Amino acid sequence: MIQDWTQDSASMERQRHRRDFLKSLAAASAATLAAPTARALAAEHDLIEQPEPTADHCILLWMAGGMAAPETFDPKTYAPFEKGMPVDRMVSTFPAIDTAVDDIKICEGLENIAGVMDRATLIRSAVQPDLGHILHSRHQYHWHTGYVPPQTVAAPHLGAWMAKVLGPVDPVMPAFVNIGQRLEGVGEKEELKAFTTGGFFGSEFGPMNLPFPEQAAAAVAPPQGMNRRRFAERQQLFQQLLSNGPASENISDDHRESMLRSLDRAYRLLSSSKSQAFDIHAEPKDSVERYDTGRFGRGCLLARRLVEAGCRFVEVTTEYVPFLHWDTHKDGHATVDRLHQEIDRPIATLIQDLESKGFLDRTLVIVASEFSRDAIVEGVPGSTARDQATVKTESVTEPQHYGLHRHFTGGTSVVMFGGGMKKGFLYGATAPERPLLAIKNPVTVTDLHATIMRAMGISPRTGFDVEGRPFYVTRDGVGKPVMELFA
Repeated sequence: MIQDWTQDSASMERQRHRRDFLKSLAAASAATLAAPTARALAAEHDLIEQPEPTADHCILLWMAGGMAAPETFDPKTYAPFEKGMPVDRMVSTFPAIDTAVDDIKICEGLENIAGVMDRATLIRSAVQPDLGHILHSRHQYHWHTGYVPPQTVAAPHLGAWMAKVLGPVDPVMPAFVNIGQRLEGVGEKEELKAFTTGGFFGSEFGPMNLPFPEQAAAAVAPPQGMNRRRFAERQQLFQQLLSNGPASENISDDHRESMLRSLDRAYRLLSSSKSQAFDIHAEPKDSVERYDTGRFGRGCLLARRLVEAGCRFVEVTTEYVPFLHWDTHKDGHATVDRLHQEIDRPIATLIQDLESKGFLDRTLVIVASEFSRDAIVEGVPGSTARDQATVKTESVTEPQHYGLHRHFTGGTSVVMFGGGMKKGFLYGATAPERPLLAIKNPVTVTDLHATIMRAMGISPRTGFDVEGRPFYVTRDGVGKPVMELFA
């Protein structure tokens, strides 16, 4: 698929946009390494009253690539496959099913999630800005950091903000873990790396990346044959190289100290019994089987174990690779049917397990994606965004045409469980017929972030001085939490 993507003029234009974006991000990242440490805004820091948290942990279940709301959590008029049907009849290709809440229906294929919707707040009116040319990497950067790229500095990931402001729940455990996303060997890898970082906070607050959850235990174990003494000596050597080696000449003192602290924390984790939390094979067999629908399901199991052990923020992704998974530019219905099977049981099991173990009330679980999808509209009506559908047709003549293929930013679903949110609650709405724009209580990315941070006990006005510029946890500090969502 990637090979097809690079063959026509439209693909060349997309590559040019990506190259320009990548150059800007690379320059910002390089500049940040030599920059002074971010300092709390002195004039405002003492005046900000941090809210009482309703959650101690946060798990983000990231549906990377553009999860179509009408195929998941916002069902519309259902039209089964019929050869020759007009494309404009395709609004939902899955029928609606009942859930544990009388006035909430979701799509067929999510029966297990339907059974736990009485623990959920469902937002159907999340909206994204029109960024002109729609790139997954730009929208994912925006969603994860709150800032539209490129920026003059590297904006921190949401998890990095929590790691910096709140720290770890348990000092041995990493505060920020990212599960399921490879950062090498996949398309747009540099763009993914750009927001999967601690940003200007430094590597100390960046994520521990675990692409394969079944291999996580190996990531926190010394190499085979490495005894404790040799392990300690190697740790000392790493510290010496970082303190005095050639690489140290190109970074600031503050960032060097941050990297040293990162190494120290890693050493303490590898030396601790807490590292057993990373071993999903230590879980009872029946528990593993309930989660194991694939890499995402195993990631949900690992996330639960890490939260129980004291991690602050964990992201689990279905993984973004261009033209795979939720990035449906053809074969939309068949692809989403497969994804339903991959996410349905693990998400429901995660919620049930957190609840039974007494963690759900203090753990905010979020299901989200960078935008939705539509069969006809790219962006929103009137947008100048170029139509990026790879299969363009006026009627459905074969199965690859059946499903929602275009990027839609006018109305997206977000699901929240636990963490102080209301239970069995529906917020916002999109139009019943195309265009499926948010028509009631729209929620911007900025206000959604303010809501998440409010739950975690962080004011949206929390900010730092970076190279003389105020930089806030929500864009310009203007985010307003949606208080109607809180119990």
